[in-house]
Amino acid sequence: MDSYILNNNNILLTLLLEEEEEEDTIIVANSLPKNRKPIDEMFKLRESEGYYEVLINRHLKNNDIKFREFFRINYQQFDFLLSLIENQLILEPTNRVKKLITPEEKLAVTLRYLATGESIRSLSFSFRISHCYLSSIIKNTLAALKIKLMPIFIPDIKNIDFKQKAAEFSYKWNFPNCILAIDGKHIRIRSPSNTGSLFHNYKEYFSLVLLAMVDANYKFVAVDIGSFGKEGDSGIFLKSNMGKQILDGTFGFPEQCNLPGSDKVAPHVIVGDEAFRLHKHIMKPYTRKSARENPAESVFNYRLSRARRVTENAFGLLSQIFRIFYQPINLEVTTIDNLVWVACCLHNMLREGYMEKNKRPFFDHNTEQPPPIDNMIPLTRRGGFSNIEGFEVREVFKTFFNNEGALPWQPSS
Repeated sequence: MDSYILNNNNILLTLLLEEEEEEDTIIVANSLPKNRKPIDEMFKLRESEGYYEVLINRHLKNNDIKFREFFRINYQQFDFLLSLIENQLILEPTNRVKKLITPEEKLAVTLRYLATGESIRSLSFSFRISHCYLSSIIKNTLAALKIKLMPIFIPDIKNIDFKQKAAEFSYKWNFPNCILAIDGKHIRIRSPSNTGSLFHNYKEYFSLVLLAMVDANYKFVAVDIGSFGKEGDSGIFLKSNMGKQILDGTFGFPEQCNLPGSDKVAPHVIVGDEAFRLHKHIMKPYTRKSARENPAESVFNYRLSRARRVTENAFGLLSQIFRIFYQPINLEVTTIDNLVWVACCLHNMLREGYMEKNKRPFFDHNTEQPPPIDNMIPLTRRGGFSNIEGFEVREVFKTFFNNEGALPWQPSS
């Protein structure tokens, strides 16, 4: 009799426990968002089949050349970047996700996105991470990198020795008293939602503008990002911080001085193309028609072009290393701004040979893919208003280049 009662009690206890488990399951199910989908089995195999574990950890970390080809930076530089942003990318485990994606993986997938421009859907299959979450990872990683890298690789212009920059331009590109070269490019993007024609440029596609000043070593010194593609070149320059500082005299130009081997005195200048306004501190070429009729002006245009092409080279290297610029960028506008900032900082890091053994920047000479001709186009060739001082300074340089400052190989005047 006692054993019968005991068995019945055990059965009742088991039934009560099963009911409690069912109730808990129902409560948990009801507490989850109704639109949440179950985790795909493919993503559960991230640690065993994902790019980071199979390719990067097992192979690339032991091969410096292949690691750099994959990420465009070496392992020491990767470790340096990780040390800067690791704390910002760490998250706490949850009941739903026990093993979180590590900061190393987040940095790896972001750098791979910059290096190739591969679609986020494609990266999702490679790294075994949901494409929705992958977008969030790239967004957060770029934001963290921008905050940490800008003070290091694009410091405030007030801390730059412009006399040294002028000496480099004079030695390398034969343009004395030149401190920087300026140029702008339209970066192709996907049409942002609810923006109408704001980003629609004169080449009939959507873009935002990268306006940059470059030194004699192809490094970005001052950068302005985010102007609408439809804006005119003069308006973009005038509203930028660098434009305002130049025009109101707070940019920090060194004092004017004699040109080498001459008694002519000239201010320090920034060189640009026809898209910019002629100013006491901004030199632009003479018009093509005028230069054809006046050989002396043609010589000035040649000398200015030698110095100004550092901007074209810098933009070319930027897009060659970071292939994300080879196609329209399909991200939010604020994230694209951060992406361009980070790319410019990483470009400077490579130009400086930061933590490099051979002190040479990465460049893939064997690529079969030609440089993009439609994704990074120049500003329209129409300058803004000029001032009288600008004409006078340009005449001083023209006279110098055609006399005591002449080069043996320049066109004869």
